[in-house]
Amino acid sequence: MNLQEFITTAFSPVNTVFSVLLILAVIYWLFTIITGLDIDIGLDADLDIDADAADGHAHIPDDPSSWIHFLKFLNLDIVPITYFLTISLFFTWLGSIYLESFASFEVWISALLVIPIFVISILLTKLILKPLNPFFREINHKGETSHDFLGRQGRMKSTIHGNKIGILEVFIGSDPMTLMVKSKDGERIEHGTMVYIVDEAIGRKYYYVAKEIKF
Repeated sequence: MNLQEFITTAFSPVNTVFSVLLILAVIYWLFTIITGLDIDIGLDADLDIDADAADGHAHIPDDPSSWIHFLKFLNLDIVPITYFLTISLFFTWLGSIYLESFASFEVWISALLVIPIFVISILLTKLILKPLNPFFREINHKGETSHDFLGRQGRMKSTIHGNKIGILEVFIGSDPMTLMVKSKDGERIEHGTMVYIVDEAIGRKYYYVAKEIKF
């Protein structure tokens, strides 16, 4: 494949979106390396609300939502999501390029085949980054003991309410880390809200947060 054929394939109807996203990802990482700034990508975990067929009301589960379980399955509670998404995007783009180069399918078939390629790319990314989990965990936690978090302020990375568990980002010095949290009084706390850690659950599996500390 020469350069002209590569460019034609990379910007075909199926691959154009992935090529543009990959270019934007490269620009993002260059910007981050040059400036040292990290553009935040929030995860709104407020997507898991089960409709109760009996009374038609929304049911908020007591345990973490399926979305949170999925994020933990991918180790995104440890691995920075920007790393994960960039690598997954690259593998998806590469797989789609190879598919279109060595097989001739209709456009709609190629578009459908991108879905399993993306799933495989996500699993491959998880596998590749798994050996680095201790490194990312060390960056995130720095060996801080749990009682040090009480009274600290952080920013919500997801929306929580009722018994829903979400993600909070706190800084220990200049080092960011994420914690699993619940709303102390069950009130709705939106993604991006600054909150305080006011209590911890038994077993320290998660913490309770509130918009302000009440004495």
